[in-house]
Amino acid sequence: MAIDTSRDFKPVNIALLTVSDTRGPDEDTSGDILADRVKAKGHRLVARAMEKDEADRIVARLNNWIDDRGVDAVVITGGTGLTGRDVTPEALDRVKTRDIPGFGELFRWLSFKTIGTSTIQSRACAVVARGTYIFALPGSNGAVKDGWDGILDEQLDSRNRPCNFVELMPRLLEK
Repeated sequence: MAIDTSRDFKPVNIALLTVSDTRGPDEDTSGDILADRVKAKGHRLVARAMEKDEADRIVARLNNWIDDRGVDAVVITGGTGLTGRDVTPEALDRVKTRDIPGFGELFRWLSFKTIGTSTIQSRACAVVARGTYIFALPGSNGAVKDGWDGILDEQLDSRNRPCNFVELMPRLLEK
C-alpha cells in the first residue's frame, strides 16, 4: 500500500451485516472484528444488523441501506459458503448493478495463504448496487481479518495510491 500523505483521509460510512442462522449478537465475533477495524481506521459505522440466511430478508436489508444516501458501503460477513442455506451471493445478484470480480479472486488468493485449498469453498464477492459498494466475506474470524486487512483497509482509504474505491464513489451512478 502506498499512502499519499498529501491527500486527506475521507471517512466512509459503512454498514455491517452478519448473516447467520446460528449466531446471535453475543456470538457475532466476526461482526465485532469488522466493527472494531472500521472504527479504528477512522470510518463511520452507521449501521449494524444481523439477518438469517434467507435471501428475501438479506435483500430487504440491503435495499434499505442502498437507498440510504448515508451509507457508502456495506460489509457482510457470512452466508458465502456452499451449503443450501448459504444465500448471500444470490441475494447480491438481486440488488447489484455490476460485479467487482477481482474482489473475490483476490480474497481467495489471500485466504489460500492461511487455509490452503479450503479457500475454494468460499464465494466471497463484491458488487456495486445503485451507487453503494457491497462486500461479502465468509463468516469466520480469519476470513474477515483477511478481507479487511488484505483488501478493504487499503481500498477504502482515500489516500491509497495508485487508486482506491473511495475516489470512484462520486462517479458510481454515472450514465
